[in-house]
Amino acid sequence: MRLIILGPPGAGKGTQAARIAEHFAIPAISTGDIFRANIKAGTELGKQVQEITASGGYVSDDITNAIVEDRLAQSDCEGGFLLDGYPRTTGQVVALDEMLAKTDVGVDKVLALTVDEDAVVDRLLKRAEIEGRVDDTEEVIRERQAIYRRETAPLTDVYAERDLLVEVDGLGEVDEVTERVIAALA
Repeated sequence: MRLIILGPPGAGKGTQAARIAEHFAIPAISTGDIFRANIKAGTELGKQVQEITASGGYVSDDITNAIVEDRLAQSDCEGGFLLDGYPRTTGQVVALDEMLAKTDVGVDKVLALTVDEDAVVDRLLKRAEIEGRVDDTEEVIRERQAIYRRETAPLTDVYAERDLLVEVDGLGEVDEVTERVIAALA
């Protein structure tokens, strides 16, 4: 199964992606995790990403597309995958379509986690405190939410037109959300 999970920052995509991937025995591919690993390792990419994310911005399509294409070419993705944090823009949708066309496959479903923005901001501020994420200030979080609404939320329309979109309420206890997600993807 080839899946995409959408939702604003803090909607629980990473948590649900790991559970969905385990349920369907496919790798969860998080561009955010890839970027954070590069930041931690101090790579050139990591330095670029650190500067961009510290101001609340998103990494460019060119960089992100190249990273995703490289990851999808790995053997563990042959039976499917779950993309978390990608695509974020209509340009990335086109790039993903082109990547998948090379292997004659397409996306099976796109899961959109729907959440209340203020609840998400509160969730992210708590996570920042617990995990020591210095880039997660309220100003930066709200900027990321605005960028999501502007650039990524329109992708729900793109995938709805393709009859691939499945929307699920992302608020509530983690296990409850997982149950809703698995039921919706069945």
